[in-house]
Amino acid sequence: MAFTRKEKEALVDQYKDWVDNSKAFFVMSFHNMNMAAIDEARKELREVDGEIHVVKNRLFRLVMNEMGMDYDEGFWQENNMIGFAFSDPPSVAKVMSNIAKTSIFDIRLGYLENKQLSADQVKALADLPTLPVMQGILLGTIMASATKLVRTLAEPARSLAAVVKAYSEDGEPAEGIA
Repeated sequence: MAFTRKEKEALVDQYKDWVDNSKAFFVMSFHNMNMAAIDEARKELREVDGEIHVVKNRLFRLVMNEMGMDYDEGFWQENNMIGFAFSDPPSVAKVMSNIAKTSIFDIRLGYLENKQLSADQVKALADLPTLPVMQGILLGTIMASATKLVRTLAEPARSLAAVVKAYSEDGEPAEGIA
């Protein structure tokens, strides 16, 4: 299907918009893809604020050239899909990595804040905890420190209260306290 120049310009503008609004994007090649596989991938990515699109290689290459991104020329000889991460790159990378476990898709590379990542680096990014998990770990660490501080500050007062209570109950100081 041939596109007019105006349609191609609109596609390039759309690609630029997706790249500008995403924190990362990941490139996958595909073979023998069917609509059920792409629908499932789109559904999973929507849940983590991501999108996946089949792109015209030549037009997407124009966008990458304009933005000064590096790539290998041989890279564009296969069918490519781009997964865009609009909020949490590790979550999208995790979904893309799970999708790549099928024989249909292969992770080729990724770009995190316009820096190129190899397929292995994308898989390593996928192994990172997601943003909510990281927030929970950070909150737990902060809360543990705060709880320990409160306990440390309250300990002398608690000890003093125990001595006073023991003295008031017996009328005499407890053994070993004087």
